[in-house]
Amino acid sequence: MDQPHDDQNVVEGEIVDDTPTAAIAIPAPPLPDPDYSEGGVPSFDFVRDKIENRYTTSLGAADVAGLGTEHTAETLDKQIADRDQAAKDRLAEIRRSLRGE
Repeated sequence: MDQPHDDQNVVEGEIVDDTPTAAIAIPAPPLPDPDYSEGGVPSFDFVRDKIENRYTTSLGAADVAGLGTEHTAETLDKQIADRDQAAKDRLAEIRRSLRGE
């Protein structure tokens, strides 16, 4: 056998694709949308959630819109302070009645 080189460590081989077969993506079949039936009709839960979300969004928007008018931070703070004072007064009244005063 006549070798063109004297190097004994040379190995002959062929070039192959180095992409592992496990890395090849196989597309999964599309899953049906759980919010709709096969005929495209939305489920009751989907419709209920959508209505509830719209309702709560409208309540939040009304609250935020009201803050710019008569419901300023100062008036809200005053209402909270008045409510706290009324609660303290009521608690003192209950304690007096329990002591028999």
